[in-house]
Amino acid sequence: MAHLIRHKLTNKLTNAAHTVSHKSQAKVSGMFARLGFQAATDEEGLGFAECDDLDYDYRQGMQMDVLQREEEGGNMEGEGDLEGDSHYQRDGTGPRPSSLKTEGSLEEEKPKITSWEAGWNVTNAIQGMFVLGLPYAILHGGYLGLFLIIFAAVVCCYTGKILIACLYEENEDGVKVRVRDSYVDIANACCAPRFPRIGGHVVNVAQIIELVMTCILYVVVSGNLMYNSFPGFPVSQKAWSVVATAALLPCAFLKNLKAVSKFSFLCTLAHFVINILVIAYCLSRAREWAWEKVKFYIDVKKFPISIGIIVFSYTSQIFLPSLEGNMQKPSEFHCMMEWTHIAACVLKGLFALVAYLTWADATKEVITDNLPTTIRAVVNLFLVSKALLSYPLPFFAAVEVLEKSLFQDGGRALFPDCYGPGGQLKSWGLGLRVALVVFTLLMAVFVPHFALLMGLTGSLTGAGLCFLLPSLFHLKLQWRNLLWHHVFFDVAIFVIGGICAVSGFIHSIEGLIEAFRYNIHD
Repeated sequence: MAHLIRHKLTNKLTNAAHTVSHKSQAKVSGMFARLGFQAATDEEGLGFAECDDLDYDYRQGMQMDVLQREEEGGNMEGEGDLEGDSHYQRDGTGPRPSSLKTEGSLEEEKPKITSWEAGWNVTNAIQGMFVLGLPYAILHGGYLGLFLIIFAAVVCCYTGKILIACLYEENEDGVKVRVRDSYVDIANACCAPRFPRIGGHVVNVAQIIELVMTCILYVVVSGNLMYNSFPGFPVSQKAWSVVATAALLPCAFLKNLKAVSKFSFLCTLAHFVINILVIAYCLSRAREWAWEKVKFYIDVKKFPISIGIIVFSYTSQIFLPSLEGNMQKPSEFHCMMEWTHIAACVLKGLFALVAYLTWADATKEVITDNLPTTIRAVVNLFLVSKALLSYPLPFFAAVEVLEKSLFQDGGRALFPDCYGPGGQLKSWGLGLRVALVVFTLLMAVFVPHFALLMGLTGSLTGAGLCFLLPSLFHLKLQWRNLLWHHVFFDVAIFVIGGICAVSGFIHSIEGLIEAFRYNIHD
């Protein structure tokens, strides 16, 4: 009798886990359908868009609860006819109806992406326009900077794999089952049972910081590019940043990203063309390359900032759980991560080295500023257009997280709902959005330094989300299944990531304070 009861309960739990997995994949696929595939092809698009919708129920405290029910009139002999029954509960308001058929299959199959499409998304996320700051990292790091580009690729590829491993647990039969769906789920699982939600809050804060800092970087780079494209105009970089922000104010009224997503694919192609143009120009001056300028020593004061720049250019861990869950063949995820990071490493290393050899000590924070005036104006205008069209993606994602945390958290929010019955945005909701746009402008005006802000973001959130947290979570959740060399790698990555994060953060803050003081006096 006891054996039959235990077997019945086991069947229910196993079916519930599969049900949750299917529902999670349906949710992810629905997000892709709403945004359109092109939205995900922007270099930051998929990562940013993931933050606004993906697994919001989990982020805001939705917890899975397996409800055990006795079958009416059933007997213990009918074990083969047992079915799992899993429901979601939120704030004790009762179960949600299941959207699954009795066979456990989805009523409506959502389209999945191939490993090549997933690789395209990852490549664009780690090969975006922020690679324009890598030659500046070589300026202060020399050959060690090149080594770090390779090292960061290896580490980020590894931490991406172990982060996905944290989504799975082995069942009684030794089969790995996907029991978590997001970065936030992993963080909450690590902090349970004592602090079941604090891990998710930490990850959410890191996400918001990275998203807002990315918005600031887009405004900074837009002002910088316009200022250097038209040096004869009596307009300062700060004024150009104000002009760029004025063009971005309509973002405050965004309700979805459909309008923006149409341009994402073209923007990505334009960026690759720009990279090719820069490399072609550098190759045309190959006879003048200054190999002797590539140093084996480092600038102790500025190199930690370069570390943050390199790490930030590889950030993709935020959206990897959703991407893996949406693949047709999740078993190909590891292979996909390897070839995408190898390709990014080769392209970044060549781009950074060739650009630095061309301009040596004259290398600027944004490498296109070194181009001749005629070429620079055309290239920079394309980049400004791309930056302005990319801005809504992180902005919209940050707004969604803030709105759902402050205004829509199922009765736990600090403020009333910012949307009316008809879906109209209320005044305080619009005020939040406008305030966020203005905040990005103020940061860009008072600290108009692309490399410093990029280094700070990479050191603070990039190192945390790509190095520290994945290794820590892997040790915590997969400890019993780890081999000794995995434990060694995780500990080493955690220590190295911590050192890089602290040193880069301190030096970036020092640089930002100096820049802020200079701009105040100016």
